[in-house]
Amino acid sequence: MADLFGSPATADSDPQQPAPNRPLADRLRPQSLGEVIGQEQVLGPEAPLGVMLASGSLSSLIFWGPPGVGKTTIARLLAKETDLHFVQISAIFTGVPELRKVFEAARIRRQNGQGTLLFVDEIHRFNKAQQDGFLPHMEDGTILLVGATTENPSFELNAAVLSRSQVLVLERLSLADLERLTQRAEKELGRALPLSGDARDALHEMADGDGRALLNLIEQVAAWKVEAPLGREALSNRLMRRAAKFDKSGDEHYNLISALHKSIRGSDPDAALYWLARMLEGGEDPRFLARRLTMMSTEDIGMADPQANTVCLNAWQTYERLGSPEGELALANAAVYLALAPKSNAVYVGIKAARRLAKQTGSAPPPKHILNAPTKLMSEQGYGDGYAYDHDAEDGFSGQNYFPDGVKRPVLYQPVERGFERELKRRTDYFANLRAKRNK
Repeated sequence: MADLFGSPATADSDPQQPAPNRPLADRLRPQSLGEVIGQEQVLGPEAPLGVMLASGSLSSLIFWGPPGVGKTTIARLLAKETDLHFVQISAIFTGVPELRKVFEAARIRRQNGQGTLLFVDEIHRFNKAQQDGFLPHMEDGTILLVGATTENPSFELNAAVLSRSQVLVLERLSLADLERLTQRAEKELGRALPLSGDARDALHEMADGDGRALLNLIEQVAAWKVEAPLGREALSNRLMRRAAKFDKSGDEHYNLISALHKSIRGSDPDAALYWLARMLEGGEDPRFLARRLTMMSTEDIGMADPQANTVCLNAWQTYERLGSPEGELALANAAVYLALAPKSNAVYVGIKAARRLAKQTGSAPPPKHILNAPTKLMSEQGYGDGYAYDHDAEDGFSGQNYFPDGVKRPVLYQPVERGFERELKRRTDYFANLRAKRNK
């Protein structure tokens, strides 16, 4: 499968198929690493692969990135640059018997003086036992492994495989990269695409950073017989926009909810609406979003605006009653409210500190003066002795100690000078001063 997109194919092409009839992506397959568009952060002279090739020492690699950014092509060209035999397999279609044959062929090849670059597409699809099967062949030099994955290797690949490989992140192609690719395609086709400048931009947006998708779109556009260049609207009517990348159970799911959370924490309602919309358009369950918005109201806003939690719960309930799409507006209202609300994580920080203290103090009992004494024996043990009833104290505050004996009084809740918590800070300071006076 072709990924990227260089000059027209050469003698490595299929001689049985005339060049003009081959798919455009195959005809534009790069013949050297220098022809690859994009990925300078990996291929540049001072980038990881550039340094490895210059030093003549190539290690096993894991390419992590979205579809259509050059993972397969770069692996193939690495084998060419290093005179390694290129073998490509897919984890989706390869089982243990096929892997054994691959390893045996690589072993024989090595005995005959040639190494093997084994490219494993969708390597995260292999289970733990299958991934472990690569280790001895990597260690003894039978294969140089280059794996490709669209999922986060930290979660999907064994630690043992990761420890023997370098993870390289390949990025979605920029609009400038896609324009360069379009120009190469036009040169190969021998004519310009029948598109206005605005429509050309729209074509690049439709590809969504995927070079292979762009070449497929270009091939469709180039086949049209039109009398004048098409505008954006006409192009959109003729072509279906590529669905935005979103996996409700994968890495992108967590990336986008993180973006939404950070936008709300950063008090940016426009960004919050954008990421909320991205997830809804990607098919995310609105109930998941309602739950996460409610969590944000307690974690990032807390007592700075106690109403925020109520707004989120009401939005959740509204969605449950209206459903989609009408109920999604309630979630948008909640997202904007949270973004513009005063922020405080004082309670969040306080409860985490309290839990750490609870673990440290173990089973330390409450002080006896705040324990009830419903039996004679408990009274004889001193339960309740010396308890000061706060309502009878001056200012309704006794200032007694409520922490276990021997535990130094901590300050766990430290309200901020924002929103309603400004008032709570005034109150905590007031009681702290009273307590200091009572305990002199």
